[in-house]
Amino acid sequence: MLFVVTAFDRPGAGPLRTRHRPAHLNYLEGKASQIRAGGALLDPEDQPIGSMLIIEAADQAAAEALVADDPFRREGVFERVEVRPWRAVLGTWVA
Repeated sequence: MLFVVTAFDRPGAGPLRTRHRPAHLNYLEGKASQIRAGGALLDPEDQPIGSMLIIEAADQAAAEALVADDPFRREGVFERVEVRPWRAVLGTWVA
């Protein structure tokens, strides 16, 4: 089952994001088999203000668990995280 994870940085989280980015990327690389797409959400000045992932997980609980262990979440970068089931319909990677 696919899920869209949308995470929004808390105000002023830029320095925290920079500090924990290597651990965040390392964590996600370890979950690469579950990640279909991902990247930073950007403001009009091209600065990161959050993250978006499309992940594959057995169920909502498994998707929530993957997100809960992300260093950005553990270290307080994110103010809010939403995990929602998603049905892929269009796109070059959709089978």
